[in-house]
Amino acid sequence: MAEPITSYVLTPHALSEMEQRGILEFVVNRVLTVTEQRISVRPTRDVLQSRISFPDGMYLVRVFVDVDCIPAEVVTVYRTSKLEKYWEKQT
Repeated sequence: MAEPITSYVLTPHALSEMEQRGILEFVVNRVLTVTEQRISVRPTRDVLQSRISFPDGMYLVRVFVDVDCIPAEVVTVYRTSKLEKYWEKQT
């Protein structure tokens, strides 16, 4: 498992996206604290992602976090059924 983020704030944009996409805060917290994968997308931003079961199927929940802030800032959140597209293969 990847290094977790336990101290964070949700930006207004992230809260808006969560509401629009029907992603509850406890799901975001789970992804941040029990992270399956953590990928650096640029020096100050990581995406933390985990496979989560929803009533309508299995999804990859991706949480984009600015890690250069204290506490870290959750920038946006979404879920996708395209696990094979975003899941990093372990070598």
